[in-house]
Amino acid sequence: MSSTSIPQPPFGLLLDVDGPIASPVTRHVDTPSIAEDISRMANAGIPVAFNTGRSLDFIADRVIPPLVAAGLGEHARVYSIGEKGAVWAPITPEGHRGSPQIDPEISLPTTFVAQMRELTATEYAGRIFFDETKYTMVSLEMVPGIPFDDYFAAQATIDHQALDRLRKLGLGVTLVGDSDYPDAHGEIQVRIEPTVISTDIELVHTGKALGARRALDAFATSGPLPAVWYTAGDSPSDYAMADWLHAHDYQVTHLDVRPRGPVPEKPYRVITHPGVFDDASAAILLHDLATGLGVH
Repeated sequence: MSSTSIPQPPFGLLLDVDGPIASPVTRHVDTPSIAEDISRMANAGIPVAFNTGRSLDFIADRVIPPLVAAGLGEHARVYSIGEKGAVWAPITPEGHRGSPQIDPEISLPTTFVAQMRELTATEYAGRIFFDETKYTMVSLEMVPGIPFDDYFAAQATIDHQALDRLRKLGLGVTLVGDSDYPDAHGEIQVRIEPTVISTDIELVHTGKALGARRALDAFATSGPLPAVWYTAGDSPSDYAMADWLHAHDYQVTHLDVRPRGPVPEKPYRVITHPGVFDDASAAILLHDLATGLGVH
């Protein structure tokens, strides 16, 4: 089927993975209806992108198999946008198609990467691990099963250790939720972003807004783009994909599934739910949208 013969979809989905899709506790898609609803919508022509800081390996291991088991079709328009826009690939029933595309201009200093790998293996062993599946960023993740309070205490310490090491390399850094630490020229190159189960360290021009742009560029090659989008996430930074869509004249609704934190004022619709994480997205967004399409 040529792209010109594909009808304009009624809406599209940009979904963070941890929280809305995968449980931040088990790191798996534990709610069966999530994979079922996404697969049915994708098979009905809805473009779906997983816009995440996760690696493509994580999506291949944890997200794609439930989608395939739920009946994801060959012609579905589904993409993985990993490492906050730095890496991307289409999803098929056989997994990711071809080699991932990687932005060659996005990388952290190798000295810093080695330092953080060693730090997690020594000082933080059993609490935080270094994600070896990333191509372009550093992710320091909570070891599954430890108490959240123990993790948050360790996270606060290692985040400032990362900040100190980056500044010693002459880089300007923003520590989200703390402050900005410009370089000698008043500039900032690196962002340290704590989330519920990890800290992501990346160049400042990556992020969920870049992921949104990558997704729409990819979808534009296979058919028309919808005018309406739904986004979902469990972090304040996830609003950036909805911000980008709104700024580019798309109608957008954002689902915030955080267990805590204030809901910001936005020029678009924001919805929440008494449940949190994947339970919330299954309860109010994915199921309602799939039902509205008549694909149940």
